[in-house]
Amino acid sequence: MGIIERIKEIEAEMARTQKNKATEYHLGQLKAKIAKLRTQLLEPPKGSSGAGEGFEVTKFGHGRVALIGFPSVGKSTLLTMLTGTHSEAASYEFTTLTCIPGIIHYNDTKIQLLDLPGIIEGASEGKGRGRQVIAVAKSSDLVLMVLDASKSEGHRQILTKELEAVGLRLNKRPPQIYFKKKKTGGISFNSTLPLTHVDEKLCYQILHEYKIHNAEVLFREDATVDDLIDVIEGNRKYIKCVYVYNKIDVIGIDDVDKLARQPNSVVISCNLKACSSILGLNVNGSWEYTVGLKMQLVSSTAMFRNCWRVISFISFWLVISNHVFYEI
Repeated sequence: MGIIERIKEIEAEMARTQKNKATEYHLGQLKAKIAKLRTQLLEPPKGSSGAGEGFEVTKFGHGRVALIGFPSVGKSTLLTMLTGTHSEAASYEFTTLTCIPGIIHYNDTKIQLLDLPGIIEGASEGKGRGRQVIAVAKSSDLVLMVLDASKSEGHRQILTKELEAVGLRLNKRPPQIYFKKKKTGGISFNSTLPLTHVDEKLCYQILHEYKIHNAEVLFREDATVDDLIDVIEGNRKYIKCVYVYNKIDVIGIDDVDKLARQPNSVVISCNLKACSSILGLNVNGSWEYTVGLKMQLVSSTAMFRNCWRVISFISFWLVISNHVFYEI
C-alpha cells in the first residue's frame, strides 16, 4: 500500500470516529500518523540525488510574491497588469505551464511577482504540477491567492487545504510551544496556563508516535493537537496570504461588498482594470492601516481605476512579514 492510500485510509478512519473525550487520544495519534506520512510524501525518492523537477527561478528584489490559484482565474492577466511582463492568457485552462517572473517597482523597492501554473484539488499528492507550484510558494514571502469571485467559497477552502497539507500555514503565527529533544531524562511536560485541548497523556502518546522518549515540552498558550504536531515536525512555514477576488464585474454589488470586507481580501476586475481594497475606511474617506507607522491611501472613487491598491497591499504585507516578531 502506497503512502497516499495509507493517508486516505487513516482519514477515513478519522471520519468514522466520533469526537469525544474518550476518543481524543486515538484521534491525536491518527493526526500524528498522517503528518508523518505527508512529510514522507514530500521527501525525494530513495536513491535520487535529492533534486527533482521544479521551477528554477532566482530570487530577486526586496521580496517574492507567489500567485496561487485554480486555472483560468486571471493570474496571468494580473501579472501583466502589475509588472508589464507578458504572460500568455487564453480562454482555456492551463495556459501557463511554467513559472513566469515579473518585477513590481514601487517606492524605490523591487518586488518579484511569480505567475505559477494553476493547481487542482489533490495538488499536495502530486496531481498536475502541484508539488512544483507549492514548492515555489514555500520559498515566497507572501502568497497572493487569486480566486474567481463568481465561484463558490469552496475554492478558497480547497486551496487552503492543499497548502496546509504540505506545511504552509496561511495568516497564522507559530504556536507558543517550546520543544527540545534530549538524550536522557524522559519527557518533561509543563505549561504556563490551563490547557483545554492537550493534556500530558495525549502529549506523551504523540511523542511516542514519533519515537521520541526524551524531550522537554512547555506550552505558553492553549494550543491544539495540530499545533503540537507542527512544532514536533519542525518544517512548517508561516506565511502571509492576501485573497484576491477577480471577475467582480460578473457578480452583484452586495456580493462584492461582502467579499471586500473579509479579512486580508482585495476585490478586483482585470477585465475592467478596476481594483478596490478595504483596509478600514475612516470618516475622511481615506484608507488607513497602522503598524508602527501609518500607510495612508486616499480613495478617489468606489472602484479604483488601476491596480496600484493591490501593489500597496502587497507592500504592506511584505513589511508585516519582515518586521513583526512574535513574543515568546
